[in-house]
Amino acid sequence: MARSSLTREEVLEAAASLVKQHGPAALTMRKLAAELGTAVTSIYWHVGNRESLLDALVERTVRDMGAVRPTGRTPAERIVSVARILRRELRARPHLIAMVHERGLTERMFLPAQQALVHEVHAAGLRGARAADVVRAVQFQIVGSVLIERNRERSPAQSPAEGEVWDPAAAPDDPALSRALARPADPERLFLLSVRTLVAGLLAPAG
Repeated sequence: MARSSLTREEVLEAAASLVKQHGPAALTMRKLAAELGTAVTSIYWHVGNRESLLDALVERTVRDMGAVRPTGRTPAERIVSVARILRRELRARPHLIAMVHERGLTERMFLPAQQALVHEVHAAGLRGARAADVVRAVQFQIVGSVLIERNRERSPAQSPAEGEVWDPAAAPDDPALSRALARPADPERLFLLSVRTLVAGLLAPAG
């Protein structure tokens, strides 16, 4: 039985969920209608054709990525918080981010996060080209980290694996290093370590 009422936002939410789980190719009007328990004509009435739906999803993603609210007591802490938020959002919706990129809206999507970073860099006392370098360096660190993580996740199983390569005999003068490298990497911890170190260096007084 078809649903008697449906909102545009509900259609977009269901469409976004399908894309997140299975990619844009899995998003068909019939599948979306079945997901919502409604008629295909109802989907068309709310969002138009499939291309219009994809455009609306991209705009929605750009809008959602704009909700950046830094936390922390110092500019450095707040910059790190922006980096964590942006990484989390990029990791949560790779297919939707790819759609944004394909439509040439990547820079617009990143603008709110850039503006938040600019505000904190100014609060740290930096201006001009140096401030711009800090903003871009942090952004590059975030995007680069996400790309590396995605590549590791999609790569085939490695043989030998990290745990098999790094045994105590590999570094006899530092067995603790071998034990640490034999354990799986913690992307979140390494990301925070790299961003905090980067930010501390970038905000340090010149010279």
